Amino acid sequence: MKYSPSTLACLAALSLQPLTVLQPLTVLATSSASEPSIASDYAISVGTDREDAIYHRDDKVAFQVLLLGKESIANKTFSWKLTKDGCLPPIKQGTATLNQYGKAILPASLNEPGFLTCDVTFNDGTQDLKVTAAAAIDPMDIQPSMPAPRDFDEFWEAKKKALAAVPPVVHMKQVEALADRPGVDIFDLQVDCLGKPVSGYYARPSKTEPKSHPALLMPEGAGVVPTDKAAPARWAQKGYLALDINAHGIPVGQPAKFYSDLANGELKNYRKDGASSRDTYYFLGMYLRMVRAIDFLTSQPEWNGILVLQGVSQGGGQALAAAGLDSRVSLVVVSSAALCDHTGMVAARVAGWPKVVPIGPDGKPEPATLEASRYFDCVNFASRIKAPVIFCIGFVDMTTPPTGQYAAYNQVKTRKEVYPKPQNGHGHDDPDFWGWFNEMTVSKTAELKNIAGK
Repeated sequence: MKYSPSTLACLAALSLQPLTVLQPLTVLATSSASEPSIASDYAISVGTDREDAIYHRDDKVAFQVLLLGKESIANKTFSWKLTKDGCLPPIKQGTATLNQYGKAILPASLNEPGFLTCDVTFNDGTQDLKVTAAAAIDPMDIQPSMPAPRDFDEFWEAKKKALAAVPPVVHMKQVEALADRPGVDIFDLQVDCLGKPVSGYYARPSKTEPKSHPALLMPEGAGVVPTDKAAPARWAQKGYLALDINAHGIPVGQPAKFYSDLANGELKNYRKDGASSRDTYYFLGMYLRMVRAIDFLTSQPEWNGILVLQGVSQGGGQALAAAGLDSRVSLVVVSSAALCDHTGMVAARVAGWPKVVPIGPDGKPEPATLEASRYFDCVNFASRIKAPVIFCIGFVDMTTPPTGQYAAYNQVKTRKEVYPKPQNGHGHDDPDFWGWFNEMTVSKTAELKNIAGK
């Protein structure tokens, strides 16, 4: 009988044997094996020798490799690659042989703040099993690759002034409630904005009193997908005035084909549309819709004065930008935040998602897009946030690199917390993560309420 990949991955993290009789090997911060296309008799993992996977410059990092399997594991070979930020020099690579216990150690170091990434590949005779681990090197010292433009604040003040000239006309229609979310009213909401409207689902408790509920704004992540009305409904059951908005100002509640047609057509390349100018880049409208959504939430008679922004990936970037633009925000909670450190290549680092700045044949960034991207970079909004900020950062996140997220986090000047997740990639595969993430948001909101009540 073949082991299931999940069982083998768990065994890889727990069932460790000594490298020699005198030298124990304990994988503390470990990745799990990538899901093979077919069942495998083997599972491989790689991790660091420190539980928190955090080191200082020139510390010796030991990436520890472990193979488990039904068949013999002694003297099996695997390939490895060590990089900065998952893709940049210094790059070292080669092959190595596992010992009789199916273990090996790969030493590494980095003499600058950043992330060392270790990719390991083992072929089980049929397919490649791939795993990744990362080590943070002085992450609290990572700084933005470029400073904010001198006229950053003037630019955004002008855009907010133009937005304010557009009356925030609200179009709100109640929709069918969810059977599993009693006591909640849900609305299809649109609010006029500069350009496309704010569009999403708004949910609130059915029984409310004036000034009795905190507000929660949830910008959606990347892509073009239907908005889920269950998400704000869950938060309304917790006592929030909850607004979930899509990134594009498009109608909610449409057939799936409506969204797939947009994703494959008009919005296929939205991440880079108009990126050569700060006045035309697609994210200009997206950020301004966040401010207009805040206008709506803070105008509700039930609002108690606490406004929370919670976002993941692109939604995390939008939350950071909106908090930097709008002092009405009370708390920011983000995970896997995108849109951080667009100009990373200037400092020989990986750029943040969506890697908007093209690199020319000469190896240099395209000047116009490089300059425009700085006005949309969350490392610059982060320093302007007035509210407490919480980051959750996965070390093996290859979509929104942790280097850029730390560059933004380190610019926050208010009360802040970071929750490093050494084993987590972009999707935070830990099944307990999302429950913890949401409950942490609730508890931090309660802290604000208690402070306000004193």
